[in-house]
Amino acid sequence: MFIQSIIIFVMNLSRRNFIQRAAAGSAAIASIPAIVSSCISNEKKADAGQSFFSKGDTVLFQGDSITDAGREKQRELPNNIRSFGAGYAFIAASELLRKMPDKELVIYNRGISGNKVFQLSDRWQKDCLDLKPSVLSILIGVNDYWHMRNGNYDGTPEIYENDYRELLKRTKQELADVKLIICEPFILPETRAVDESWVNPFSHYQEIAQRLSDEFETTWIPFQKVFTEAAKVAPAVFWTEDGVHPSMAGCQLMAEAWLKSVGV
Repeated sequence: MFIQSIIIFVMNLSRRNFIQRAAAGSAAIASIPAIVSSCISNEKKADAGQSFFSKGDTVLFQGDSITDAGREKQRELPNNIRSFGAGYAFIAASELLRKMPDKELVIYNRGISGNKVFQLSDRWQKDCLDLKPSVLSILIGVNDYWHMRNGNYDGTPEIYENDYRELLKRTKQELADVKLIICEPFILPETRAVDESWVNPFSHYQEIAQRLSDEFETTWIPFQKVFTEAAKVAPAVFWTEDGVHPSMAGCQLMAEAWLKSVGV
């Protein structure tokens, strides 16, 4: 009887913990629009997304594993579930297609896990220029720091900046009218892979990304600001287990921030 009582107690405790976690998660998910609105200006008109995108635009998401999100890399089709993976790019692209069917957008994801800026450059002809995107979104930078930190890359902030600037120059030379979107690389401490020792050195990479966004007059997606604000609502691990790769909730947060930044 005693053992049975203990089992029942543990089961009830586990159930209460599950319900509490579920309730906290639901509250955090419900807070996403408010989090995004607090970080991104609401000055854009209601029809801004309609003017940002033109009929027949080719939209390209580029970056590393955060953009890749496990997509298939054989066919790499536009507007295709398997070719988009299970990340923020899929959610954002799906919403663009849902809200603007009249635009007949052609949307690709060509992110590749592990990439740094120089690796984007190595495949840029095939995975960007040949696609002739009219809208190009780039999220790159965390591996330029992380792989240097773990001894697998000899990069520096200066190399990151030089490589990134040359990539953007090359893009504008080939695609003069392309609308560029630069996404801020982000981290969250108090997670499996990231602690406070990351914050100061990684901030240099973030500053470079924003400086290049200003220099090339791109749309800027303040992902770090958004994740930092989100961590006030729910623990960092709710949004990203390792501090780099977003959870399902983190992907939703990113997608909504991306969409709001382009006025959708």
